Amino acid sequence: MMMRSGNPALKESTFLDLASGTVVRRDSDTMSLNGTVNKTGVLLLLCVLTAAFAWNQVQFTSAGVVGAGPYVWGGAIGGLVLALITTFKKEWSPVTAPLYALVEGFFLGAISAMFEQRFPGIVMQAVMLTFGTLFALLFAYRSGLIRATENFKLGVVAATGGIALVYLATIVLGFFKINIPFIHESGLIGIGFSLFVVVIAALNLVLDFDFIETGVEQNAPKYMEWYGAFGLMVTLVWLYVEFLRLLAKLQSRD
Repeated sequence: MMMRSGNPALKESTFLDLASGTVVRRDSDTMSLNGTVNKTGVLLLLCVLTAAFAWNQVQFTSAGVVGAGPYVWGGAIGGLVLALITTFKKEWSPVTAPLYALVEGFFLGAISAMFEQRFPGIVMQAVMLTFGTLFALLFAYRSGLIRATENFKLGVVAATGGIALVYLATIVLGFFKINIPFIHESGLIGIGFSLFVVVIAALNLVLDFDFIETGVEQNAPKYMEWYGAFGLMVTLVWLYVEFLRLLAKLQSRD
């Protein structure tokens, strides 16, 4: 069975035994949907705790937010390292997934404070939109309104890859003081680009739901509950940050 997700942590080979090339099965102690949901809740709670801590550590001044830098960079780099470790060492996910949530919380708390300083009320809006999108797409997926067909998966994966290339080019060109025009600005093109990215990030949730459900059906090992929750967490973090960026662009036009 072919499985795809735009999320690099969740790919079609995840449930395959590398030695034999066959799907891994266990008669007992296997991955369950309820277990994955519970572990996703644990990761979200851990993330919220450290995000609240980072938020309270930064200082709001008339000149901006002070003290956010170490949490932003430390959380971003630490989260990336832990995400890579979790992706390549899935059996470590019961430990690395909670650590990822904790570290990513520092990043989210600090960056949220920075956005909130400039645009009061934006964080609550982004949080509501993120979880509203999560539950809406979960309902659509469970009710059959949206189906993760192969063509659907190919389209979302291709679009996600394209967005990743644009962001990578932005980072590389930034070192040479070169900015990609329009797409990161608050004009119509910039807002349209952010809307597109939000849609693709949201559609990745559908692929993640399908991936987790497939893992349950294939009797994946119990630790894959943590791995599935980790993959969903990665997408939610991306979606939340993109909602912040979109709302900031919209409010900049006021």
